[in-house]
Formats: sequence, structure tokens, C-alpha cells
Amino acid sequence: MMELRETSRRDFLKTGTAIGGGLVIGLYLPVAGRLAEAVEDDRPKVKSFAPNAFLRINTDDTIAIIVGHSEMGQGVYTSLPMLVAEELEADWEKIRVESAPVDPIFNHAAFGSQMTGGSSSVWSSYDRLRQAGAMAKMMLLEAAAKGWQVAPASCTAEKGFVIHAASRRRLSFGQLAEAAAKLAPPTQVQLKDPKDYKIIGKPTKRLDSLDKVTGRAAFGLDVRLPGMLTAVIARPPVFGARLKGFDAAKAKALPGVKAVFAVNAGVAVVADGFWQARRGREALLINWDRGPQAQLSTARLREQFLALAKKPGAIAHRAGKPEEALATAVKRVEAVYEVPYLAHAPMEPLNCVVDLKSDSCQIWTGTQFQTSDRAAAARILGLAPEQVKIHTMFLGGGFGRRGNPAADFVSEGVEVAKALKAPVKVMWTREDDIRGGYYRPLSISTLAAGLDKEGRPVAWTNRIVVQSILAGTFLESQMVKQGIDATSVEGAADLPYAVPNIRVDLHSPRPGIPVLWWRSVGHSGNAFVTESFIDELAHAAGRDPFEYRRALLAKHPRHRKTLELAAEKAGWGKPLPKGVARGIAVHASFKSFVAQVAEVSVAKAGTVQVHRVVCAVDCGPVVNPATVEAQMQGGISFGLGAALSSAITFKDGAVEQSNFHDYEVLRLPEMPKVEVHIIASREEQGGIGEPGVPPIAPAVTNALFALTGKRIRRLPINPEELR
Repeated sequence: MMELRETSRRDFLKTGTAIGGGLVIGLYLPVAGRLAEAVEDDRPKVKSFAPNAFLRINTDDTIAIIVGHSEMGQGVYTSLPMLVAEELEADWEKIRVESAPVDPIFNHAAFGSQMTGGSSSVWSSYDRLRQAGAMAKMMLLEAAAKGWQVAPASCTAEKGFVIHAASRRRLSFGQLAEAAAKLAPPTQVQLKDPKDYKIIGKPTKRLDSLDKVTGRAAFGLDVRLPGMLTAVIARPPVFGARLKGFDAAKAKALPGVKAVFAVNAGVAVVADGFWQARRGREALLINWDRGPQAQLSTARLREQFLALAKKPGAIAHRAGKPEEALATAVKRVEAVYEVPYLAHAPMEPLNCVVDLKSDSCQIWTGTQFQTSDRAAAARILGLAPEQVKIHTMFLGGGFGRRGNPAADFVSEGVEVAKALKAPVKVMWTREDDIRGGYYRPLSISTLAAGLDKEGRPVAWTNRIVVQSILAGTFLESQMVKQGIDATSVEGAADLPYAVPNIRVDLHSPRPGIPVLWWRSVGHSGNAFVTESFIDELAHAAGRDPFEYRRALLAKHPRHRKTLELAAEKAGWGKPLPKGVARGIAVHASFKSFVAQVAEVSVAKAGTVQVHRVVCAVDCGPVVNPATVEAQMQGGISFGLGAALSSAITFKDGAVEQSNFHDYEVLRLPEMPKVEVHIIASREEQGGIGEPGVPPIAPAVTNALFALTGKRIRRLPINPEELR
């Protein structure tokens, strides 16, 4: 039995109010040692971590599940309702999903605010959402039993009905909703044995797919309000540039342009619609002080990073005596690896709609950080957070960009609305975001390893030079310790291979470029480095890359099992067509383990073609296998595009790329055949939205070495190196 926080009947009736004859279940499950702010409305003022599952059972038998996480394509609007429906014994065809309001009751169970990120939505909600479903089921059983004057234990729930088998009576959940709303909630619930699951673990079609393919789904860009204006912002051409002045006469003379004024981000042009606002922006004459970053270039940054790499950094991990072991090793291997700045480039550009009143504000946007975005809006407006309402729309891709500690696109929307005193949509073009947004940082890693006479690694050193994504944010005090940003060294400081002497150290330069987490965060670059370098060691030792890894993973069974499954399913060691080779990589991130084998060829022009990727994944207990497969496919596509062609570069202080023609992502003809194999596991549950990204780049470049003998140490892959 799982114990729930006891709630008084009066408090329960506040959260369990019958809405239109429906039953609402409010569930509080405190986590020891973590206190959250009390909910400042008509819900009970409970000091707790405020995990909550909000469930509404309507008299028409539909069941609304209110989800506190953002849906940006990763499938939480299906996986999370599956958790509730399983324990509730609901009819899946009756399930509906609603986006939660911003409220501490929907805070992330581990992170203490309402947000979506870190591939954590399912594992963080797994227990509390099942408990919510079980609580509602118990109340429905009790309501039916009282009406029939039988023992609750003699009743069962099945596919949206409560059934009394002995008398062959049955009532639907909707028919029982009003009666159940009058009952006190249970203080304990009994969860199902996983062997009895009917929904969890079964491939399930997504609830949001139909609306998306038919155009009914509402994204931030789709929001239209009466009297709404549209604004775009002229942004500095160089990071750190300062606005000296502007001439708006030509812009204001254009049809539809309503206002032009300075804002923190630059100069806002407001018009009746987007195209009028954009034309107005193009007509502006702006004088910028380009500032100290005007000479910034990728070449200069690389020089600075490489110079830092020659000096000792802050120690992220140390074991044994790596310097001594390197000095006495039979063979020494050294390498320098590099990954570039990358843009998030979501398909839906950033946008925010704001309707500001004298004592309240409503915001419509696709955000990953509801709590901090609402707090930022409230600060700008001088309102209490409870006076700001955020409507979380579908996100047309996020990849971390819409989870920004600076709350940039929301803050801009609020600032413009405050000046206008009219409903407004502030829009970024894709060029705005690629040229002036936030990026995955450039990283340079210098590595050295020593091998013994059997070819086993006895020493491993890795010096990482990478900009901190947490420096200057509210997360710096929590996640940067003794000069180490944990996200900078993840996937590098926790090397799973059996090496007795290790040193990983870090430099965190501050070149003034805005950086942010990017799908799989530090793992995205560090997996390329570590899995490529271990491949180098295997070849230096004259060993098969799969067998070499396998031998060094004896103490990491989940890594090893995943690696073995990928190799088996890919037919590792079996002949391939002439001109095709295999590469392998395995990496753990976000508590999940992924191994990938890539089959690759190279055209005469040096163009890389990835024909097939075999992926094995262990993410612990699986809620929706269809989601796991889709996220592995999506992660492979995302990471492969970055490996083959994506990069942000700087010249004369400005970003050189602007849109998908020069910031290239994977095209449909480039997508390989992907086979996903899920390991049945009862180990700790991990995330699935990001772990498919890290292994693909090293799997491909390791295959290229097997094919050509040329080691790729810098991304994206340069065809010139393979001709």
C-alpha cells in the first residue's frame, strides 16, 4: 500500500469540486525535505513539494487528464495519461488531455518548479500519476458500492465501468462522478502489479497526432486575439552591442505600422500583422555601438580555447595517478577533438502572445519553463505571479531553446505589451533566432591515454574547454561547484570503462556568446569525444572495437548488455557490401543506456551516406514502446544532422548562418533506416527524449575510420577530409 497525505473532507471538497457534474481529484504526495510555496487560490494551502495529478471525470464519461509538462513532440500528452488510465482502469478512447495552468501543484517532482526538460517527465511522474489514478478508482468503487449496498471489495473497475459481478450490475465512471465527488479521498492506495498492466508497456497511438495532422492543434503561432497587433524586434548585429539611436520615419510611413520604440532587446516595430511589422523593421535606420565583441571570430575563439587546453583546469574527476601511469605506459595515444556552436533551430520560430490588463496578464506561448517565465513576466509588470496566467501551447520543437532561464521571448512579449497597452504577438523569425539566440557551446577536448602491453588502457586524461551554460543564471549557485559546471563534463567525468588512472579537468571561458542546453546537453559533445577516443584505443591495441569496449564494461552491466544487443542485431562482424563499414558507440545519459551501430559509405566527393542505424536502448520500465522508438529515431535524426552539416560560426562579431539553407539540418533523403530494440528492464527508469542523440556521431565517425582509415576529430564532418 502507498500512503497518501491525509486531507480533510473540507479541503478535499475544495480540490474535488464537482465541475458541471464532474469529479475532480486533487492529489498531494509530499516529498521529505522539500517544501514548496502554498497554492494561493481556493485550493488547500498545503506546505509540500506539491506533486499533483489533476484528474477530471465528466458525467459524459470523458476523462480529462491535466498535464503539467509541455508537449513538444516527445509524447508526454500520451505517456503521462497512460499512467493515470492504467490505475484508473479507464477506457482509453475516453481520455482527453489538457495543459495545466501554472501552479506549484504541478511542479516537477524532482526540480521544484513547473518545467519540462532533462528527459525527466515520465520518470518524475511515474508514481504520482499512477497513485492519482488508483485514488480515483477507489472512490468510484466506493461510490458504486454504497449505491448498491455491497462491499467495495466485491466491485471491480474495467474499461470505464464499475462492475458488481455477483448481481451483474455496472455503472460507468461518468454515472458515478457526482456520487464519488461527495466522498473523502483514501489515505492509501494499492497499485497494480506490473504483470497486470493493460496499457502501460503497450505500443499506444499518440493522443495529439490526429489534431496535428489535421491542423486543429493550436501552437503559439496560431493564437489570435481580438484587436491583437504583431511586433518584431530589430536585434543587435553583434552580441553585446548597444543601441545608440534610430530613425523610424520610413518605418512609420509604411501601411499597417502602428508604433516603433526601443526595448531591452533592440527596437520593436508594431503593426497590424507580421509582414507589415517585418517590412517596417527593414525600413529602420539604426545606429549600433558594436561593442567589444565586434572582432569576435570562430578562428580566434579556437586559438583561445586551444591555448587554454595547454594549462591545467579545475578537476572534475580524478582517480589514481594518471600522470605517472601515462609516463610509464607501453603505448601513448593523444588526440584533440572539437564540436562547434549549434543552434536549436526548432521548426516553429519563437513567439509570445500577451494580453495585459490593469491587474492581470494572460500569456499564450510554447514554453518549457512555466514557473520561471511567469515569475519574469510578473517582475516586469509589477504584478504578483498569481496575477499572470500562462497558457502553454503545443511547442513546434524545443530542444532546450524554449526552456531559457533568462525567459527571453516571454520577457520581450511582456515588455512590448506593457508599452502598447494592447494585445500583442511578438514574433522571432528563424533568422532572428539563428543569428541572435542561444547556442550549444563550442567545445575543445585534448586527450591522452596510455596502454599496457596487452593494449588495455592504464591511464586516461581529458581536458575540456567549453563555455558554461549555467554561468550567470539562477542555476549557477546550485549546479556549479568548485569551478565545475556539471553539464560541461557529463558523459566525460563519469567514464564507464575500466581505466585505473583518470583525470578530467575543465576550463570555462566566457567569450560573451549566449549559450544554453541543447538536446542531450553536455552529452551531445562529450559522447562524440569519449566514444571516438575509446575507438582509437581499440585500434591502437589491435582489437575489435566492440570486443574492446565489452571487455572494459564488466562492471557496468547495463552499458554492456545494451552494447551487446546493438552489435548482435546489427550483425557485427558479418560481411557488408563493398564500400560500406560499421561503427559502434554506447553512451548513458539521463539514466538511460543507448548503443548504436551505423553502416556508412562515402561517395567520391566525400559525401557521407548513413544507410542503416541499429539502436539498442535500456531506459528501465517502458510506458509506451512506440514513444521510445520514435524518440530514438528523432534523436538519431537530430544528432546525425549535427554530425554531418550543422555549425554556427562567427566572423566580425556576427553569426554567419541565418536559416536552413546555410544552417543545415538532416534532409529526408539523408535519413537512414533505423531499427530500435528495447531491452525489457526493471532497473531504474530513465528518460528517452535525449539519449538517442549522443551515440550517433561517434558511431558514424568510427565507421568512417573503419572504412577509410581517416579519423574524424572535428564536427561537422568535412567531406574534404574524406575525398
